[in-house]
Amino acid sequence: MSMDRLIERIIELKNPTVAGLDPKLDYIPDFIKEYVVAEYGNTMQAAAKALFHFNKGLIKALCDVVPAIKPQCAYYEMYGFYGMEALHDTIAYAKENGMYVITDGKRNDIGTTMQAYATAHLGETQLFDGKKAAAFDGDALTVNGYLGSDGIKPLLDICKTYDKGIFALVKTSNPSSGELQDRLLDGKPVYEVMGEMCEQWGEEQRGKYGYSSVGAVVGATYPEQLTTLREKLPHTFFLVPGYGAQGGGAKDVAGAFKDGIGAVVNSSRGIMCAYQKMGMDGRDYAQAARLEAIRMRDDINSVL
Repeated sequence: MSMDRLIERIIELKNPTVAGLDPKLDYIPDFIKEYVVAEYGNTMQAAAKALFHFNKGLIKALCDVVPAIKPQCAYYEMYGFYGMEALHDTIAYAKENGMYVITDGKRNDIGTTMQAYATAHLGETQLFDGKKAAAFDGDALTVNGYLGSDGIKPLLDICKTYDKGIFALVKTSNPSSGELQDRLLDGKPVYEVMGEMCEQWGEEQRGKYGYSSVGAVVGATYPEQLTTLREKLPHTFFLVPGYGAQGGGAKDVAGAFKDGIGAVVNSSRGIMCAYQKMGMDGRDYAQAARLEAIRMRDDINSVL
């Protein structure tokens, strides 16, 4: 079971965190930019190569500390097919180094279109003469379940066939999330109804730790709701954004856990840009990221 693999890596490293790889060119040290521009010119290809070079350094420095990465598709798509190559290569390099990969695409569609998204990011694509090949091959994918079951059921088949997982948006960390998610539906907040649907969708795919292949995205910026949802969704593993740069702290994420497991907490800018915050030379960006990842691990473990 996909979530079992993530949980076992978390237990092995004693670290319930994930590094978000959402690189902007502003985050990338000058020595990398200079190298790729000299090789490829001031082009989309050079920018995409810079992303991958940056990510490789981070993955190499983090793979024995952090159990997972979470690349956000948008930061790669903006560089066209070169950027998508960088996403593919980032995922492959992370998996080669033993990391679990959560592809952050927040895909949202129905029927065969959702099946195509699921195939692209989690499954294998049909080629000629019966041959199949994986396009991106992440371990899990973030999805938007607000189209209802039509948008989730195609994913469940892929998860079962290829041992993959999904994280559905439930209570997101952004400031305006309450405009919809906090509204009452039959006396319950919409986010709670969505959480209950995650429990139902995952009923037939539960692993040995009790968590299903259907996880939930629940933000650290709303700690009371996070704690409530943990109690109400005993079989749903949480992906928790909002730690660090968005304002969430260790005490805010503590409610996502039960007996030390049950969630993985994301930090993106805090890890990627640690060298800038620490005033370190850009050539030491990977070491700075490692130091920040260790600090984050210890901070969260202190409240569990």
